[in-house]
Amino acid sequence: MTVLAIFGPTASGKSAVAEAIARRIPADLIAADSAQLYRDLPILTNQSPAALVGIWSLGHEASVAEFQTLAHAAIDASLAAGRTPVVVGGTGLYFRAGLAELEVPPAPLPGARERWGAVYDEGAEHAHALLADLDPEAAAAVHPNDRRRVVRALELAEVGHSLHGDRLWAADTRQPTTIVGLDVPPEELEQRIVRRTRAMFEAGVQEEVRRALGGELSATARKIIGIREVGELAPEEAEPALVTRTRQLAAYQRKWMRRIPGLVSVRADRSPDEVADDVLALARGGQRVPAGRES
Repeated sequence: MTVLAIFGPTASGKSAVAEAIARRIPADLIAADSAQLYRDLPILTNQSPAALVGIWSLGHEASVAEFQTLAHAAIDASLAAGRTPVVVGGTGLYFRAGLAELEVPPAPLPGARERWGAVYDEGAEHAHALLADLDPEAAAAVHPNDRRRVVRALELAEVGHSLHGDRLWAADTRQPTTIVGLDVPPEELEQRIVRRTRAMFEAGVQEEVRRALGGELSATARKIIGIREVGELAPEEAEPALVTRTRQLAAYQRKWMRRIPGLVSVRADRSPDEVADDVLALARGGQRVPAGRES
C-alpha cells in the first residue's frame, strides 16, 4: 500500500474516515485544506489532528507552492517510515498539489484580482479583448462570459504564465495513489452542515473569530469561509449565513470531485468505520493511480 487520498465536500466525514483508517493500519494523516493550515481558528475550520494542521499564523500569506513542498516532504517521510500517508482535504488545488508535481504558477501581482475584476466588470468583451492581446491561446479557450477564468487568465498573463498551459488535472501523481471521493446524498449533507454549524456556535466560534479579527490577518486568511459572516453579523444572522456559505462551498467541492482523475466514489452516508473498510478494500484491490502515467 502506498498513498491514500480522501476528497469530499465539507461535512462529508473525511476526517472521521481518515481517523478510522489510522486505527486499522499504521498511517499518517496529512491535511490538504487551505483553511486548516492556519492556527487560532480550530472551531471555524473544523480542525482535527493531522500533519499540516495549524502550522501558520493568521498573518501568514499562504501559497500553493509552499504547501506543495511541505506536503511532499510529509508524504515522503511517512513512506520512508513504512507507514501509509493518508492525504485528506476538500480544497481541490491543495489536494492535487499534495499528490502531484505541479508547476505552480507564480503569485499574481498585489491587488491583481481586484484590478482585473474591475476591468471585467466594466465590460466583459473589452476584458476578453485585452486577454486576446496578452495571451491569444488562453483567450481562445475561455468564453468572454466566464468572469472567473477571464480574470484568472489576465492575472497569469500579467506575470508571464498562461492559463492555457495549466494541466492541473492531467498531472501524474508522484506515488501510486488510491484516490477516494466521499459521496453523501445532498439531503443528508445539508443536515450535516446545519448540525455542524450549530455545534460551532455552541462551542464558541463567534468569540474565536472576534479574537482572530483583533490581530493580523493575511489576505489569504481573510478568505476562510465564515470569517466575515461570523465576525460581522449578529448571532441570529450569522448562523444561517454560515450555513448558506458552507452549502455553496460543498456544491463547489462536488464539482471539483468530478474533475479528479482516477477518483473512485464511495458512499459516505454510513458510519466512518464502514467507509474506512471500503476505502481499504479499494486500496488493497489495486484501485490506484500509478505514478508516472497519465491519469
